Amino acid sequence: MAFMGVDTRCLGLFLLCTIIGHSLEIKVNPPQDFEIMDPGLLGYLYLQWKPPVLMENFKECTLEYELKYRNVDSDNWKTIITRNLIYKDGFDLNKGIEGKIRTHLSAQCTNGSEVQSSWMEASYGISDAGSLETKIQDMKCIYYNWQYLVCSWRPGKVAHSDTNYTMFFWYEGLDHALQCSNYLRDNEKNVGCKLSNLESSDYKDFFICVNGSSNMEPVRSSYTVFQLQNIVKPLPPEFLHISVENPTEMRMKWSTPGGPIPPRCYTYELVVREDGISRESATDKNDMKLKKTANDSEELCFFVRSKVNIYCADDGIWSEWSEEECWEGFSGPDSKIVFLVPICLFFVFLLLLLCLIVEKEEPEPSLKEEPEPTLVSCLRLYDVFKQQTHKNNAFRTHGPAFYTFACSL
Repeated sequence: MAFMGVDTRCLGLFLLCTIIGHSLEIKVNPPQDFEIMDPGLLGYLYLQWKPPVLMENFKECTLEYELKYRNVDSDNWKTIITRNLIYKDGFDLNKGIEGKIRTHLSAQCTNGSEVQSSWMEASYGISDAGSLETKIQDMKCIYYNWQYLVCSWRPGKVAHSDTNYTMFFWYEGLDHALQCSNYLRDNEKNVGCKLSNLESSDYKDFFICVNGSSNMEPVRSSYTVFQLQNIVKPLPPEFLHISVENPTEMRMKWSTPGGPIPPRCYTYELVVREDGISRESATDKNDMKLKKTANDSEELCFFVRSKVNIYCADDGIWSEWSEEECWEGFSGPDSKIVFLVPICLFFVFLLLLLCLIVEKEEPEPSLKEEPEPTLVSCLRLYDVFKQQTHKNNAFRTHGPAFYTFACSL
């Protein structure tokens, strides 16, 4: 009976401790009025909430909020820890959005242990008016040379013949969404838009909505989000030059494409063709040296294209290929000079010879015939011409003709 009395006392003490422990458990409420709000910025949404209701002894405590959100088809939640009551981010409005949030109570208020509330949830989705096949197809946007944006699309698969589309855009810095003012048209229908002077739009989310109207049926809107620097298509390089500096090596140069893209932002791809065999190379500089595959190559050609590199963008679009530049062996402009030099020298010496002959004539006219030039004078002129032309290898070709001409005067 004594043992039973002890067990009863222990059991009662255990129950008392359990009751007291539960009564001392600290709880915090979740945030209030959590919602996902669309301010009309084509996918830039506000996630906002109000502080939780707190017990009197927690009103001086610092609260933090753990926010998670995603598009409904994504497996990954984005997580943010903040003390603010609002968070803004861009979303793909083609898909639904869901978020959840809970309160964190700092350890200073809870005797060293962090306390979290339960989750509050919210969701957002656009209207499903119009079938999916009424919205545009093949939306494509290119930012040409970091100067102007061109977007194009095709009508929806089942869009009625009277359907026409309009495009709106927004990025951080604009007060509200703007409509395209320069449409590309085909058969009096809008099939694209060209935008210029997009100031301070780089490295920001660029939001586009293309919606449509028809008297026959509702048209589903289409949303697109990207950053302009990731869809830049530069100009192709110009002023290509190829040279062979020694029997085993060739060097290729080209100019940086014109426009606002900094030279440090380019990467290049080359195709080198040597005697009909092509090979590819890449570089971030605007010149390159390569080993020749053969010392006796008769034809060397290359062409090149450009792209914004990883230091200035996450992605980019290759430019068109440049024109091909070729080297076809040494025949250069010096060969023309070598050909012209001996001819010029020939006529110079001919002029000097005529001057000497005129100078030796008598002051008064004479009916006597001029004596034939002696063999010594012919040989002397011949020797002078030989000395002046041997450096250009022209003597071998023009020497005999000069001797015959001079001695026949």
